Amino acid sequence: MILEFEGEVWHWRGPAPYHFVTVPDEQSADLRAIAQAVTYGWGMIPVRARIGQTEWKTSLFPKDGRYIVPIRDSVRAAERLQVGDRVTLRLEVR
Repeated sequence: MILEFEGEVWHWRGPAPYHFVTVPDEQSADLRAIAQAVTYGWGMIPVRARIGQTEWKTSLFPKDGRYIVPIRDSVRAAERLQVGDRVTLRLEVR
């Protein structure tokens, strides 16, 4: 399954701070429909993600009925992303 959508970069200031983009409702529903077949535990879904020219492997986290995509610092640096930037994300579910 390949999904493409736009979202805003946001920062979580928890004990291990990280940046994320939230998957919109429609695409989150598509992911929930296949989650049982692809999750490896705790609802995590492995994907290959792409923003601009940067591609990386990660896992989606379930949160508040949707999924969130972790954005590595190396990706933010390569694509010059800041909190609040809108990005186009491409996800390939593995």
